[in-house]
Amino acid sequence: MAVVSDTTGSTSEAGEDRARCAGTHGPSTFDDRFYFRQLLAGRDFAVGDPVATQMVNFSYLIGDRDTAECVVVDPAYGVRGLLGVAEADGMRLVGALVTHYHPDHCGGTMMGMRIEGAAELLEIAQVPIHVQSAEAEWVLKVTDLAVDDLAVHDPGDVVQVGTVPIELVHTPGHTPGSQCFYVNNCLVSGDTLFLDGCGRTDLPGGDPEALYRSLTETLSRVPDDAILFPGHQYSVESSDLMGDTRARNMVFKPRSAEQWLRMFGPG
Repeated sequence: MAVVSDTTGSTSEAGEDRARCAGTHGPSTFDDRFYFRQLLAGRDFAVGDPVATQMVNFSYLIGDRDTAECVVVDPAYGVRGLLGVAEADGMRLVGALVTHYHPDHCGGTMMGMRIEGAAELLEIAQVPIHVQSAEAEWVLKVTDLAVDDLAVHDPGDVVQVGTVPIELVHTPGHTPGSQCFYVNNCLVSGDTLFLDGCGRTDLPGGDPEALYRSLTETLSRVPDDAILFPGHQYSVESSDLMGDTRARNMVFKPRSAEQWLRMFGPG
């Protein structure tokens, strides 16, 4: 929901991101059967919603073209619009993946803000909402979801969509159960990591030292030729190579947790 570093700008056409993720830079395992859409709130869906336009959230559709199955990452704002994109592409929604509990990523109420999201999605499509175990209680607090609506996961679990495996990477720090999704040499990172900056740690459940470990240890195994797809359009580009992000992004400059906390920890 905010960042260490914030540089807004325009984004590329949503349809181009599938081709980029499927192997323009990194190797592709699935060739043409891999389905991937990066969708900007306020432009590609939820058009005319002033909050969506201001918050510049990305949602994603990931799936298997051969089985026509897909999941949506971070359904918020206009969920019918997200479903409409999938349906127009000939895809059927079989689940939702939530990076973290903030309402601009899963809907709900927080700090006086009410955003449509996963609860409204379930009124249209009865699909599991995949969350990390450490995030479940937080998601339930801000949304109208029930315990039975959630598919609760441990770190490293895999959600299979057709033949496409999506690894759930637990990256606490922005929130206790923040997670990224690693699929086909792409990292969908939510608010854990942006092209410039990272998620803030001063909201309920934030932990700056945990975020440092997530960025420098957990995500260190993501190769440099993977493509980073963030949770917000906070940079001119909408995605970039992980290697280029590591070289440019200031959150990777400190060489110790102490240095990182001095630069990016709470006031």
